[in-house]
Amino acid sequence: MLTFSLSKSVLLGAGFALLLAGCSSSSVDYDSFPGSASTDERVNGRKMTRADQKARGTIFGDGIGIFGDDSSKKETGSGIGVNSFLWRATLDTLSFMPLNSADPFGGVIITDWYSPTETPNERFKLTAYILGTALRSDAIKVAIFRQVNVGPNQWQDAVVEKGTVTSMEDAILTRARQLRIDSANAE
Repeated sequence: MLTFSLSKSVLLGAGFALLLAGCSSSSVDYDSFPGSASTDERVNGRKMTRADQKARGTIFGDGIGIFGDDSSKKETGSGIGVNSFLWRATLDTLSFMPLNSADPFGGVIITDWYSPTETPNERFKLTAYILGTALRSDAIKVAIFRQVNVGPNQWQDAVVEKGTVTSMEDAILTRARQLRIDSANAE
């Protein structure tokens, strides 16, 4: 019985030594680990910064602030995760089309197929991506899909005319600017 408890304590001691050795300082580049700010992870088309990483949070939450953290400065609302003017402008601009889904936190709006009354043999579907919290021209991306009728209930993908995507993005940006001006005048 003595040898069993002795080998058990030796194993525990070896495990503890390995644990301590893993915690020792070495020449490990901690910024190269996944999830660190210096990896090639992208946020809104640019390299992720430490501020982006901090804003994302951790799997353990925000932690406990013992010595006076800045948690009192945090917003407690559950606002949308994208620019509110672009979000509202996109919904307003695409209001003539049936809405399939809208994710205000991810910034994605997907419409269902829409056939204009002037051209019932073609139909359109749009996906709008709001890519940031700033009201900028590169914060909105629209993808337009077009199909033409080739038979009873048979639709075939077709090319979208050049400039249609740009004109839709411009219409959304114009409406967003109007909404921002209206909100500034209301204050």
